[in-house]
Amino acid sequence: MLLAVDIGNTNVVCALFEKDEVVCQWRMYSDVKRTSDEYATTLSMMMKDSGYSADAIDSAIVSSVVPLLTGPWISVTERITGHKPIIVGSSVYDKLPIKIPAVSVNEIGTDIVCNAVQAYTSLKKACIVVDFGTALTLTAIDNDGNIIGVSIAPGLRTAVNSLFNNTAQVPSVPLEAPPDSLGTNTIHSVQSGIVLGYKGLVEYLISCMKKDTAAKTGINPDDMQVLATGGLNSVLKPITSVFQTVDKLLTLKGLNTIANICR
Repeated sequence: MLLAVDIGNTNVVCALFEKDEVVCQWRMYSDVKRTSDEYATTLSMMMKDSGYSADAIDSAIVSSVVPLLTGPWISVTERITGHKPIIVGSSVYDKLPIKIPAVSVNEIGTDIVCNAVQAYTSLKKACIVVDFGTALTLTAIDNDGNIIGVSIAPGLRTAVNSLFNNTAQVPSVPLEAPPDSLGTNTIHSVQSGIVLGYKGLVEYLISCMKKDTAAKTGINPDDMQVLATGGLNSVLKPITSVFQTVDKLLTLKGLNTIANICR
């Protein structure tokens, strides 16, 4: 089995793959103060509770957008699997089915790369990947697998937490659509601004990215599929028709695809 580790700014997600299927996954807070020993013990306990043994894992892959956690998790995976993990980064990019602009090789988020790899591998055509995480990222890919460009904005939760933490009278509110845009109380007013506001932001950016990709490549913008991933995609999914595909496991699947290519 493959142990795939996706280290994000908010959570570390670990998943076990049996061939191309996720058989189990676990989530931990991303905490740079925790040591590799603490993470290894926590993961081992989670695996044991789920009925899995480290003996069944023969390889690992790590994607990290938190540099301070990369080293500790390399140690964790080596300790559990007995092998050095594949690290998603510039050293493996030339093996992938997508192409990253040379200017971006050393700064593009590895989660964006994983999403792009899986989206293009699945569709084999131009697409836009929208990832609802700590940051909201939109990645445009052309018919040849070139990453044309990326748009980054604060994530939904990041935006609402910023409002809550920096204003005296605005409470933390559930991320769900309000009855309409005319908020008549604080909760509905914030939901109008954040949820409906992000609906407009996402739809507008997708429209712009389709047009700009078409201008650069000649692709028919109507032929570009839009995929959504990330835990908070469910907030907008009920109130927009802009996504053709929703796959919360897209990043993990991308890790598995990269591991299959690089092993």
